[in-house]
Amino acid sequence: MKLPRLRVPHTLVLLFALIVLAYLATLALPAGGYQRVENEHGREQVVPGTFRTLPAEEAPELPPTAIFTAIPEGLAAAQDIVFFVFLIGGAFGVFRATGAPDAAIGRLLDRFRHRPLALVVGAMAAFALGSATIGMAEEYIPFVPVLVALFVALGFDAVTAVGVLCVGYGVGYGAALINPFTVFIAQEIAGVEQASGLGFRSVLLAVFFVLGVVHVWRYARRVRRDPAASLVADVPLPEGLAVTEHPPLDGRRIAVLAVTLAALALLVAGIKLWGWYLVEMGALFLALSLVLAAIGRIGPDRAARTFADGAAELTTTALLIGFARAIEVVLAEGRVIDTVVWAIAQPLQELGAHAAAVGMFLVQSAVNFLIPSGSGQAYVTMPLMAPLADLVGVSRQVAVLAFQFGDGFTNILVPTNVVLMGILAIAGVPYARWLRFVLPFMLQVMVVCSLALVVAVAIGWS
Repeated sequence: MKLPRLRVPHTLVLLFALIVLAYLATLALPAGGYQRVENEHGREQVVPGTFRTLPAEEAPELPPTAIFTAIPEGLAAAQDIVFFVFLIGGAFGVFRATGAPDAAIGRLLDRFRHRPLALVVGAMAAFALGSATIGMAEEYIPFVPVLVALFVALGFDAVTAVGVLCVGYGVGYGAALINPFTVFIAQEIAGVEQASGLGFRSVLLAVFFVLGVVHVWRYARRVRRDPAASLVADVPLPEGLAVTEHPPLDGRRIAVLAVTLAALALLVAGIKLWGWYLVEMGALFLALSLVLAAIGRIGPDRAARTFADGAAELTTTALLIGFARAIEVVLAEGRVIDTVVWAIAQPLQELGAHAAAVGMFLVQSAVNFLIPSGSGQAYVTMPLMAPLADLVGVSRQVAVLAFQFGDGFTNILVPTNVVLMGILAIAGVPYARWLRFVLPFMLQVMVVCSLALVVAVAIGWS
């Protein structure tokens, strides 16, 4: 008997369903709230043990139309990050139009094609850093045919090529440094200083990167010795896979890369030293677009079209943010968000702070199956996880780290992630075969993530 194929709904469908569930929760759960105080950093913090339910006559009653009005309210409440997403998308569009990222990765592949271990390390480092800093993911898809053709020509297989790409970008997202779509949003919601905790996250990025390289290289070396050991030995490569030409890394494109790196350094300095936030960061990326267009000799009209196209590519991301924020709007207007936090906190408080931090990571990992958008998941879960951190005795910085781990690493596992499924489809790697490759790595990751969270709690990281 042939089993029916699992069809996963679009993320917007899932988020709308969660909005409906949030509305039903306002009808089924008692309204209530915690007392909140300002901590020494001037940020609001939940006071443990102060949860009280509201008298029935004081509990708000939301009309069914709240399901729909919450969506424009959610978009309005998240307007700063929504418009920032459009600006950064436009800047990335101009950046790609210069040919600099294609040229840089092409040069990397050319230089190390005869040194396979160096190629694996260098390519994974490029993908990891791109994701850890500016949140690159979909931008890597065009490199899949090049990677597959190159690694197959070197005696490896398509799984090796996909492993280099996906494990690299998964590590970058899971231990992200200044990813504006995950770290910055989660820290903003949690009331944590922007770009704080860089030192600890940098150490974690190095640890997970080494873990990823070892896993990918161990498999690659086994396949090169015995092609029959390949997980896709019986799967033909898709037609048309060939090493394509990439633009040369000339002086102009080197200047584009240098200016982009300088802009990222300025971004971090602005946040840490001058209190920059979304307005200033958006202005920086807008200015960067103009500078890159000038260096890349992209005319005003083409630059404008490229910028608009880049922004348009992130329209779905912007809508996901608004829909996700609508869930919080419904729960907050119904005064049940603290009730949900209280319910989650009860079993976690019994575990103690260290185990509770691990529990938060597992919850985030499960949620990522339904909401594979990092920014969308942040808006859904961080309003719950931030006050939950106060109640279970961990810092909100640790809550953000648990979110990063749960969102970032499972991106290379869950079939709801369209980037992963697109990469696998182009490379001709069946999802079931990919699971056989990536599951051992994910088990290692879960262990190291849990240990990292325990250490973060133990040292009082904040």
